[in-house]
Amino acid sequence: MKVQVVKAILASNDEVAQENRAAFDANGILALNVMASPGAGKTSLILATSQRLPAHLRPAVIEGDLASSIDADTLAAHHIPVVQINTGGNCHLDAPMIRSAMPHLPLADIELLMVENVGNLVCPANFALGTHLSIVVASVPEGHDKPYKYPGMFSAVDAVVLNKADLKEVFEFDLDFFRRGIEMLKPSMPLFEVSCRTGAGLDAWVHWLATQYQPVAPAAASVAQ
Repeated sequence: MKVQVVKAILASNDEVAQENRAAFDANGILALNVMASPGAGKTSLILATSQRLPAHLRPAVIEGDLASSIDADTLAAHHIPVVQINTGGNCHLDAPMIRSAMPHLPLADIELLMVENVGNLVCPANFALGTHLSIVVASVPEGHDKPYKYPGMFSAVDAVVLNKADLKEVFEFDLDFFRRGIEMLKPSMPLFEVSCRTGAGLDAWVHWLATQYQPVAPAAASVAQ
């Protein structure tokens, strides 16, 4: 019975995720699911990314947390449209939560929606949101073993961003071991080494992200709906 209940929940979530995707396509929006453990630097990466985007990509953010609006307030202070979702204890965002947040965003005025998921390397990977891309933000202080310990997360994403790369020597971070763990899961996975503190590597990451923007033609989007 428990297995059937879980399957029903995921199936219902996937239906809403498809509706979300259709809405993003209809508005010419590239949606990105940003996942990481707490403290890896999701908000810092989102802010740094927003500040470096080309002019044709106007950003907005859906901010997911168990409680508080600290990260959302940080983004709003930089004039980035943002909607806060507090899950009240749930360890992940789901498609209905995204659906409920969308009416509060200027969808017609943005091209890139970044969804900051709840800090967790397990649950968020299991729930589709309707986004086009998913990334995981790893960080040097967490250690180089994360792809081996959380294969479900690292195999579910389209790219890995290694934040706080300027601290590799301090934490004796084995980049080759980390990279091998990723390649075992997805040999062609893009890996970006960045430092949101120094700005190193961010241009390459933002360039890659910008190249992923391919808005759906209005007619095609209407069919998708």
